[in-house]
Amino acid sequence: MPTVLITGCSSGFGLAAAKLFLHQGWKVIATMRTPDPTCLPENDKLTMLPLDITSAQSIRHVVKEAGAIDVLVNNAGFGAPVPVELTSVVTAQQLMNTNVLGTLSLTQAFLPLMRERKSGVIINVSSSVTTKAMPLIGLYRASKAALNAWSESLSIEVRPFGIRVHIVLPGRSPETKFGENARAHFAGMDDPAYGQMVREFIQSVGESNSPVTHADDVANAIFAIAHNPDAPLYTAAGEDAGLWLKEAQQHSPFAY
Repeated sequence: MPTVLITGCSSGFGLAAAKLFLHQGWKVIATMRTPDPTCLPENDKLTMLPLDITSAQSIRHVVKEAGAIDVLVNNAGFGAPVPVELTSVVTAQQLMNTNVLGTLSLTQAFLPLMRERKSGVIINVSSSVTTKAMPLIGLYRASKAALNAWSESLSIEVRPFGIRVHIVLPGRSPETKFGENARAHFAGMDDPAYGQMVREFIQSVGESNSPVTHADDVANAIFAIAHNPDAPLYTAAGEDAGLWLKEAQQHSPFAY
């Protein structure tokens, strides 16, 4: 029975992916900062583990408990809508430490086990905003673009070892905690230059009538990639993400 480890399973994309893999009979190791046994149904194929991907000690514990896995889904992330001018070094470091370095550290920890088995799939959940410039998410976008960059290189480096690397690009989703995090971590609400822009952005998260990405869109994309040895490097998940990726491919056909 194949085993998948998914980070960030307390809500949103990670939770939906964990439910889908369990429904399909996989062994699922669902990780989150503070495990909540009520967020997933009881299942003898489910293991829940605490994980802070910015903590080396936490990563070592999870790798020891999980052992060899077939698929690693790096979904945990952090987002904050902040104008570039107002982005503090602390916020920028949190974005990079979580979205880039934390994901990198967990991936590095599992790669030796995958190389030893000469098989494995690594699926990194990035963001479709990397394909399109938008206001207020400059440093978030930069962190996800950095994730894309090292994922691209890694995909070439580990291919000879039978390991696949893929990048999922979700769009805007009303089912994640991005809006909640926005209200908790944004800067500029009362700034005379950017205040109105920030307030309108936060209000628009999950409230637009335009196409959006649902958690099941991302879960289905992740599950399909896990089963498809010919899956592309980039996969858009969600109607809006698909439109943005198509636009990006038209403008730069070699980028995605």
